[in-house]
Amino acid sequence: MSGDEKIGLTFVGSSRGNGRGVVSPAHRRRSIALLLLLLLLALTGLGAWEATKKGQPRLRAAAPAPRVSVSAPLVRQISPKMTFLGQFSAVERVEVRAQVGGMLSKILFTDGQIVHKGDPLFVIDTRPFEIKLQQAIADVQAAQARLELSKLQLWRAQRLKETTFGTPETVDQRQADKDAATAALATAQQSVLDARLDLEFAHISAPFTGRMSNHLVSVGSLVSGSRGGITPTTLLSTIVSLDPIYFDFDMSESEFIEYQNGQNGDRSGKNQITLHLSGQTRIYKGRLDFIDNAINRGSGTIHARAVVDNPDQSLVPGEFAELELTTGAPEPAYLVPSSAVSLDQSEHFVMTVAPDGTVVPKQVTLGHQLDGLQIVRTGLASTDTVVVDGLTRARPGAVVTPEQTPIQAPRAATPK
Repeated sequence: MSGDEKIGLTFVGSSRGNGRGVVSPAHRRRSIALLLLLLLLALTGLGAWEATKKGQPRLRAAAPAPRVSVSAPLVRQISPKMTFLGQFSAVERVEVRAQVGGMLSKILFTDGQIVHKGDPLFVIDTRPFEIKLQQAIADVQAAQARLELSKLQLWRAQRLKETTFGTPETVDQRQADKDAATAALATAQQSVLDARLDLEFAHISAPFTGRMSNHLVSVGSLVSGSRGGITPTTLLSTIVSLDPIYFDFDMSESEFIEYQNGQNGDRSGKNQITLHLSGQTRIYKGRLDFIDNAINRGSGTIHARAVVDNPDQSLVPGEFAELELTTGAPEPAYLVPSSAVSLDQSEHFVMTVAPDGTVVPKQVTLGHQLDGLQIVRTGLASTDTVVVDGLTRARPGAVVTPEQTPIQAPRAATPK
């Protein structure tokens, strides 16, 4: 045996040279590992025996199922409705413009004031129109005098014709003079009416009851006017009516078809609508009175309009609101809290609890909201147990502990 091989040997015994045998290093390592394993098993058994001796459980108790609040959905007879967003607009809107030119001398309203039909708004300097009226009246008096003279001359010519001193030509001339004087008088009288009309137009009044905008021209400014609008006129202000008021909105093609199916093609405009304003609990009632005669090719929508009574002028043109339109007869529907509905991409789901406590998701189709509760059109049954609180703990397939919590029924809203 070489010297290198002798170095790797280990002798067992009190003497290296007792000759009783040798053990390899690998065998020695296996022996040590076996001893350590036996020692670990002994310690584990001793710990278990001590735990059993002290009455401690050897296994940890299972965690209890999470608690969630559940309830059966409320069942109500509710008419199917569609919801639209739209804006109020004035039934009447007029630009207040001058019909005669001149210097603006008075403004007789406050910006934003509600005025009534016939209330004075602006006054244009009336002195030029008063002078024109007096001139027209004087022209009438002169025309009347000429007419009286022509009548007298005609009478004289007729008398002279009966003698040898008059001729038929003279009578004809006097008759023509009378006719011309009569026409001149009529022209002068019309000039008086024209002058009085200009004087009247110098006082600008409210064409109807409504709310004024701000004045766009100050006192002392020179304004231009024209009765027929042939020449440019000065815009003084605007006025809009407030009672009643329009509500404009657009229907998509599918919504329009659904509306037609619910009304059996009746478009008489007698449908009742309900309006909700953001931040207000009051409900406004109105009626659908107009649907356009064609669908817009660009947007794929059709314009519709409702009319709403507004006696206290609380609704303002341009204000946004949400409209609910009834599309059919009442039918059974289920109501759940809005917080019980979850959205997964484009689908809505409601978590239900099976009799064994397992959470089962159900896909639903939603309707409109009613006093904080969500109307579910399809996907639920009256026997379902819906998770109304603790939705984060109700994972599909998990086991939960249901606790009954009744859903509060919606209060009957008082319309305006």
